Amino acid sequence: MKICTTFCVSLATVLVMMSNIVMAVAETHIPTTLDGPFDPVTRRFDPSLRRGSDDLPMTHPRLRKNVTSNFPEQIALAISSPTSMWVSWVTGDAQIGLNVTPVESASVGSEVWYGKKSGKYTSVGKGDSVVYSQLYPFEGLWNYTSGIIHHVKLKGLEPGTRYYYKCGDSSIPAMSQEHYFETFPKPSPNNYPARIAVIGDLGLTSNSTSTIDHLNYNDPSMILMVGDLTYANQYLTTGGKGASCYSCAFPDAPIRETYQPRWDGWGRFMEPLTSEIPMMVIEGNHEIEPQAGGITFKSYLTRFAVPAEESGSKSNFYYSFDAGGIHFIMLGAYVDYNSTGAQFAWLKKDLQSVDRSVTPWLVAAWHSPWYNSYASHYQEFECMRLEMEELLFRYRVDIVFDGHVHAYERMNRVFNYTLDPCGPVYITVGDGGNIEKVDVDHADDPGKCPSAGDNIPEFGGVCKSNFSTGPAKGNFCWNKQPEWSAFRESSFGHGILEVVNSTYALWTWHRNQDNYKENAVGDQIYIVRQPELCMKDLKDPHQSLPYNSSTKSSSAINHLSQVEWS
Repeated sequence: MKICTTFCVSLATVLVMMSNIVMAVAETHIPTTLDGPFDPVTRRFDPSLRRGSDDLPMTHPRLRKNVTSNFPEQIALAISSPTSMWVSWVTGDAQIGLNVTPVESASVGSEVWYGKKSGKYTSVGKGDSVVYSQLYPFEGLWNYTSGIIHHVKLKGLEPGTRYYYKCGDSSIPAMSQEHYFETFPKPSPNNYPARIAVIGDLGLTSNSTSTIDHLNYNDPSMILMVGDLTYANQYLTTGGKGASCYSCAFPDAPIRETYQPRWDGWGRFMEPLTSEIPMMVIEGNHEIEPQAGGITFKSYLTRFAVPAEESGSKSNFYYSFDAGGIHFIMLGAYVDYNSTGAQFAWLKKDLQSVDRSVTPWLVAAWHSPWYNSYASHYQEFECMRLEMEELLFRYRVDIVFDGHVHAYERMNRVFNYTLDPCGPVYITVGDGGNIEKVDVDHADDPGKCPSAGDNIPEFGGVCKSNFSTGPAKGNFCWNKQPEWSAFRESSFGHGILEVVNSTYALWTWHRNQDNYKENAVGDQIYIVRQPELCMKDLKDPHQSLPYNSSTKSSSAINHLSQVEWS
């Protein structure tokens, strides 16, 4: 497996890259957002391709268990801070059946041995372990209890440094093979991770395999996973064959069932990557997984360590972290997002704390897109947009990544459905390859505009309405590709973000069908920050724009529509 050996871009390299940007753009004709807004472009689904594929069976070599007894498996890294890293893994066997008994989580220790030289471990980190159960109070449904899930935070690490490690329990002894990771560079406008992979709605199909193999070839230094991971809830509790449409295949199911061993298979499937580069996750609707007692999200909340506490959040559903000169904000679309709620208060405080002279780039991610011209999930999360969009705009978020829609779409810079040079670049990458197939219909296609009763969110209210301004005024859907939609294509794939310096970042979307084509890209653009235009009202580099929660988006648009595009 290829893993990046130089984790951050040095200042010297940045200077060289900057000196060649103009030449590179001219030679390869890579556009920049300064060239926008762009005329909308649609690349239709290639009918020579299949819209989807079945899930891999649990007997597949990449999903089946390959360790014995209490040796670690499903090893995964997650960023805690520039000087700390989470290491997580699973030991023991999960149980599934009508009657299951959880094992004692403390029966196997949680240790990580680590150091700067291979085979020489100068430090030991210890952590916690937990077991969770997925229980169904319905006759005939199988229950599940997990193996022991371990989380250890390694502290006092040096930024931009390679560490070698083993995890497990040395008293058994049952330690993993040696792995390594590299910490992120210290937050600075001159230091950035080399390549950040962005994936959504991955699943465990043959298409998912193509996505991960292609991603691995592109040698990322971090994975941003924007929800809908395993699709374990496309199954009955007894397993069998997963369905592309759950309600179609299982109309009589008493509850949205799941086959929890798919989570274990997914952890093994991802381990070759996640044991050596950090993966930062956020929940999607397929992680809800309701069970007995109204419990939800149990698998997601138990299996993944995220820097919630480190970022002042009291919930693993939303958090933030720094990666060099980038501040990432991960938001929860399936927990309270109202302006009177805890997530909104945390988000406002987090945005206020960002020093743009240290972390110039501000990137947000959540699962369900606000801007989406596909018929699937059209205007589904308008309520969340109405609550939060102005806050993100006023603090000048640069890029937003979403999933949920099983296709690719990149927007022109936009705020409140109006083109705006200071709005974020919204990008939908819900095209990871899952069992539900690729989305091909657009809301502006003849006869494809959803009704207001379609696309009801699994959480939150319904705030759908006709457009009040612009070319689609008075209509629920446009009659052509919306002006805020720059490019869309129905294909599976993944994206790579390469931040060059404090103002330029290269975004590349890779289609799965181009996996074996040299230098082939599906979409590519330099995203350019314009602090001189968009942050000119700031008194100092780290100050954020004032926010008044009573200000309505419409009044902001009336004011901002007078700003010329430059």
